[in-house]
Amino acid sequence: MSILSCFLVSWVFFVLGNLVNHVEGSAFFVFGDSLVDNGNNNFLATSARAEAPPYGIDYPSHRPTGRFSNGLNIPDIISERMGWEATMPYLSPQLNGQKLLVGANFASAGVGVLNDTGFQFVNIIRIYQQLNYFEEYQRKVSALIGEEETERLVNEALVLITLGGNDFVNNYYLVPYSARSRQFSLQNYVPFVISEYKKVLQRLHKLGARRVLVTGTGPLGCVPAELALHSRNGECAQELQRAASLYNPQLVQMLKKLNNDIGDDVFIAANTNQMHLDFINNPRQFGFTSSKRACCGQGPYNGIGLCTPLSNLCANRNLYVFWDPFHPSERANRLIVEQIFTGSNTYMDPMNLSTIVAMDSRV
Repeated sequence: MSILSCFLVSWVFFVLGNLVNHVEGSAFFVFGDSLVDNGNNNFLATSARAEAPPYGIDYPSHRPTGRFSNGLNIPDIISERMGWEATMPYLSPQLNGQKLLVGANFASAGVGVLNDTGFQFVNIIRIYQQLNYFEEYQRKVSALIGEEETERLVNEALVLITLGGNDFVNNYYLVPYSARSRQFSLQNYVPFVISEYKKVLQRLHKLGARRVLVTGTGPLGCVPAELALHSRNGECAQELQRAASLYNPQLVQMLKKLNNDIGDDVFIAANTNQMHLDFINNPRQFGFTSSKRACCGQGPYNGIGLCTPLSNLCANRNLYVFWDPFHPSERANRLIVEQIFTGSNTYMDPMNLSTIVAMDSRV
C-alpha cells in the first residue's frame, strides 16, 4: 500500500472515529422565541435583533451575539451544566460538518405559537419553519452519518422549546382592540393557543424528539416593559398576569394528556412562571436588589423601548432580575436553569432534568 493510501485510510478512520464519538454524546435542539434565540435573527432582515452593545457585555467575547441577554441565555447554561459544547444558530454558515452533531438552535426572537404573532417584526422564523429546518437538519446529518444513526441522535437528544409569551404580549395585547382580542375573549383565546401548541409538539414528536423541556410563560405583567405602561407603584399589570395564570396550568394539562397518549413522559413542563415570581416577590433572598427595574433601558423602570448604546446601564448586572425590558439577566437565567436541573414538582413536572439524566444513564 502506498504512503498516500495509508494516509487516506488513516484519515478516514480518524474522521469516522470523531463522528462516532459525537453521535455517542447527546445532541441538544432549541426551538422558540427571544428567550432562547442565540443569534438566528442576526441573519434575517428584522427589527427583532440583539446585535448592538450593550447586549453581550458579559458574554465571554464581551460583544453582542444575537442573544437577548447581557451574557449567556438558558440554552447556553444548560449546555454548560451538561458539559456540552453550546449549540450554534441554525442559520449560521459555520454550522456544518461535525458541528451539526452537537445539535442546533432554531429559535427566533418575536415568534409565537400562532403564525400571526410577531407580524410587526416581518422576517422571523415562525415555529413551523423552525420545524421545517429541523427536518432539513436531519437530512444534512443523514448525509454525514446515515439515517439510522441520525434517528438515534435525534431520539436521544435533549430538546428545549419556549413559546407562548409573544402570543399575548406581541399579539393579543399588542394594541387595544387587536384582531385576536376582537375574535376571542381571553378565556377562549388561551385554549385556542394551547390547542395550536399541541399540534406543534405533536409534529416535534413525529420528527423524533423524545426528551422535550417545555417552558411556560413568565409572569407577563411583571416585566419592566409592562410596568412602564401600566404600573403606578410597581404592581404587576393584572390583565397580563391573568393571561399567564390561565395559560400556564392549561399548558401543563395539555402536556400530561400528550404524554398519556404517547405512553411515555416525553414532554416535561418547566414552571418558569413560578421561578420568576420567586425572584420578583423576594428578590433579596436570591441576591437581587431590583426585580422591577431593567438593568438596560430608559423611562419608568427602564422599560421603554429597546436596550441600546444610549440606554441607561446598571453597573452590576448580577443585582438585577431583568437585563432589558423583557428578558432576564444571565444571573436570573442561571437560577432558572438550577431549578430546571434540581427543582421539585412545583417547578418541574413530572421530573427535573437531573432525574432525566440519571434515568437515561441507566438505559
